Amino acid sequence: MSTVEPTAAGPLYWPVQARRNAGVRGLFVVVAAFFVAYGILFPGLFSLSGFAKFTQSWFPLALVAMAQAILMLAGGISLAIGATVSLGAVIAATTMSGPLGVAGGVGAVALAGLTFGAATGLIVVKLRLPAIVVTLAGSFIVGGAALLILPRPGGSIPAWLSDLLAGNTPAGFLILVAIVLLWKLYLATPLGLSLYAAGENPVGAYRSGVPVDAARIAAYAISGLLSTGAGLFVAAQTGSGDPVIGTAFTLNSIAAAVLGGIGFLGGQGTMRGALAGSLLLSLMISVMFFLGFTPVAQYVAQGLIIIGAVAIPQFRKVQR
Repeated sequence: MSTVEPTAAGPLYWPVQARRNAGVRGLFVVVAAFFVAYGILFPGLFSLSGFAKFTQSWFPLALVAMAQAILMLAGGISLAIGATVSLGAVIAATTMSGPLGVAGGVGAVALAGLTFGAATGLIVVKLRLPAIVVTLAGSFIVGGAALLILPRPGGSIPAWLSDLLAGNTPAGFLILVAIVLLWKLYLATPLGLSLYAAGENPVGAYRSGVPVDAARIAAYAISGLLSTGAGLFVAAQTGSGDPVIGTAFTLNSIAAAVLGGIGFLGGQGTMRGALAGSLLLSLMISVMFFLGFTPVAQYVAQGLIIIGAVAIPQFRKVQR
């Protein structure tokens, strides 16, 4: 019996991975092309400090893309990610230079993200309310909390922490690698194994004994943790907190996830696709900046590229 199971699992693994990666291969090609173009325009990219600076600009977007992707994989979505980033930034800026210190500030940021995420998940899952409505309301609540904590930009992050995270070393990239490894480990846990099933066929998964509700609530909690973590990093970059600094991250997180092949209906896509989508967004902004695009032209070009990257795989499906 034990010799048959691995044999059966082997042929199933690759078709499942191929389905989850549908449309992502082309994205990897586009990302590689933009990376080469950026390297030509900015040769310093391949130096340690140049690579560090680029990954620092990419890191917060990568985190919020992961935060949005895990919810979309579970069949949900969040419009509160930007506000949660702002909350993480202001908590970090108001606690780390005080009695709590850096360790206490990191703990407060993590606790805020986990608490808000878990509370949102409980409301969505237990009350069966639409995630888009709950998270929209949550964005107002969290945004108001951020303004109460810090009505205007201020606070401070210890200089040594800003130098560590936003200096000339690729600390952000190393942290991202560690997070990806933790994500892989999470997928091997019962909740991680239940994530795709909860998003793709929640009714069938529930009847099969899969802990669908727990998997979805855990997804919201992890999403909140990643979002406030992104806010902490942004605060370290700027050296202070800003109660509205995360506003743009909400739509960018959705764009990065969709670019990465994450389906809105749940259960389709991979985290590496979402990361590739966030990397493409960062590369586009950098390349257009060095080409001298005006801000308006950057927005237009970015929108057209996103539409094209999302539409091409759909055209291929129709042709098949």
